[in-house]
Amino acid sequence: MRLNPFNSDNIKVRSSGGGGGVGKAGGIGCGTIVLAAIGYFAFGLDPMQTISTVESVQQTGQQSGPASTNEQEICNSSEYALEACNGLQSLNQTWARVFQEQGLGDRFQQPTLDLFRNGRVTTDGCGSATSASGPFYCPADQTIYIDTSFYDQLARMAGNRGDFARYYVLAHEYGHHIQTITGISGQIRSAQQRASRAQANQLQVRMELQADCYAGVWAGRNRNLIEPGDIEEGMQAAAAIGDDRLTGGRVSSENFTHGTSAQRSQALRLGLQGNDAACDEITVVR
Repeated sequence: MRLNPFNSDNIKVRSSGGGGGVGKAGGIGCGTIVLAAIGYFAFGLDPMQTISTVESVQQTGQQSGPASTNEQEICNSSEYALEACNGLQSLNQTWARVFQEQGLGDRFQQPTLDLFRNGRVTTDGCGSATSASGPFYCPADQTIYIDTSFYDQLARMAGNRGDFARYYVLAHEYGHHIQTITGISGQIRSAQQRASRAQANQLQVRMELQADCYAGVWAGRNRNLIEPGDIEEGMQAAAAIGDDRLTGGRVSSENFTHGTSAQRSQALRLGLQGNDAACDEITVVR
């Protein structure tokens, strides 16, 4: 995808992970990332749940150092970091336009992107997490947390190393930010507290599918920047992290929290059609 170079005045980026901050792109071969990806994407562990579990079993993780907030330095520290900063700027610009079109421009707020690699990160409201927690969004500090080493694992899971698969992950987490600032997330969380476990899981599936759909909205509104093969890369990534694919059929559909491969691909495709109102219908509880 041919995104414009980032302007550090237009994005909020920091790095607070251990292990030397944001490293260069490369293979990792770390089994914990596989387990964490399954735990996060398949079982819908929210940051609070993931964090407490990971902290109790991985006391050997490196502690995060002081957060670096020099956007230029962070964004140019690696290939993945530069790509993420370009993606964040595009997402900010696209969603700001969407809010303006809907007469909600004053409600739009940019999220912060925290990039770290092979370390431990501390959030402002969702506790702390190691690299094993995978990408997540913390609503308390409106920050997207991405360990860039996850992208290497994603490439193996999705069967490709295309940049659009990585943009899809970022855009999905950005979708959770949209849910937060519009109030959708709060409504769903409230409904989950009154629901049975199976019903709560289904509500979580709707949340995740809507975030996938929002990722498609971003891509659909930037079709002039899409290159041949990008859409296929996104679909492969969405299918690779479906609950049914990751659990190999060992978990019942009642325990799904992110949706099947088919559902995730369909939600992404729905957003690509450019109708964000259709995405909003996903979380409507009737």
